[in-house]
Amino acid sequence: MFQRILIANRGEIALRIIRACQEMGIGTVAVFSEGDRGAHYLDVADQAICIGPASSTDSYLKVEHIIAAAELGDAQAIHPGYGFLAENAEFAEQCRDSGIEFIGPPHDAMRKLGDKVGAREIAIKANVPVVPGSDGLVESEAEALRVTKEIGYPVLIKATAGGGGKGIRPAEDDASLKIALKAASAEAEKSFKNAGVYIEKFVQKPRHIEVQVIADQHGNAVHLWERDCTMQRKHQKLIEESPAPNLPKSIREDICEAATRLIKNAGYYNAGTVEFIVDPDDNYYFIEVNARIQVEHPVTEMVTGIDLIQQQILVAAGEKLPLTQDEIPCNGCSIEVRINAEDPDQNFRGCPGKISDLRVPGGLGVRFDSHVYAGYTISPYYDSMIGKLIVHKPTRQEAIACMLRALSEFQIGGQGIQTTIPLSQKILSHPVFQKAEGDTKFVERTW
Repeated sequence: MFQRILIANRGEIALRIIRACQEMGIGTVAVFSEGDRGAHYLDVADQAICIGPASSTDSYLKVEHIIAAAELGDAQAIHPGYGFLAENAEFAEQCRDSGIEFIGPPHDAMRKLGDKVGAREIAIKANVPVVPGSDGLVESEAEALRVTKEIGYPVLIKATAGGGGKGIRPAEDDASLKIALKAASAEAEKSFKNAGVYIEKFVQKPRHIEVQVIADQHGNAVHLWERDCTMQRKHQKLIEESPAPNLPKSIREDICEAATRLIKNAGYYNAGTVEFIVDPDDNYYFIEVNARIQVEHPVTEMVTGIDLIQQQILVAAGEKLPLTQDEIPCNGCSIEVRINAEDPDQNFRGCPGKISDLRVPGGLGVRFDSHVYAGYTISPYYDSMIGKLIVHKPTRQEAIACMLRALSEFQIGGQGIQTTIPLSQKILSHPVFQKAEGDTKFVERTW
């Protein structure tokens, strides 16, 4: 087992990992930029090392700075959290080449699955349904027109690299296809230094269902059931829940088993998320793998009672999974709301500033994962997430009621600070959400 782990991240997820390590008796090294100097969560770690200026490109994305900090802090492993370098195969490889274990999947599996075209090929070989589309990258306008003629409009042009909704454009006819092809490719090149794109059929009114998986280095792999992430805007998730409501039992079992099968075929170990879309007729299609811990992992922890961060660490240390598939429960319903410092009425404009007052809800079944406090300054340099509010109750109806009550208690004050709490309250109160009849465009259509 590792004696000391460096957390190559910041904020909420850094604190979450530190807490998991403390419970396991493992020492921690936190890294921070000048923009995060003085943050209270750094005091919880055994050691904190500055790795550069506030800009993430000069700090949290500097591979050589992070590895040097791990060596200075005598860490045997690095946990990347989510975002930043979490899905960077080169970083994972450099960690291991430096004699430091990367708490995540093998870098070769990460490379294969990080390329969405390559991931489609792995899914097809594993007999996992994929969205109809091009066989590989689309290299020309003529090829794009040929593929689209075969599968029919509407379609999506998608970047093969990266994520976060970047490099994705819809097209409904030949004219918009030509424009979308150039726009998606240009954005992909700018965002990921990879202009490669492919084409998929645009599935109308889908739900977004993802399956949490974990595999060890001994050939064992299990799923920890599914999460519904349908409530989103521009591919950015707002509310997540587990289990997925209104999903037939047979489909639920099939989609979870398919996710496990895909992971095994990819030679993957550690935690990951296999993402699917489900059409109105309950046909499901693989779309991608997130080769890291997810922001929304707490809902899975609440319904299974399994600490995913601790399991990641154990797997990275070479331990076997402690549970078989039949031993993994799914109890009750858990819902997570992301609370961001953004103004939904102003196109989700970021609202950085100093928090003057913070009152966090509590009560049975309420959990708040966050690193902020009264006096904390929300930085313009990083993601605007303040924290994640999670509830767990025996039924979905009780979980919705609990979340609405908790959100009504939540107070955060500060000059210029607006949050996504009012929008989340509207979504949770809407009959479409309460009946679980929404799709991934519901929020954008409704508000």
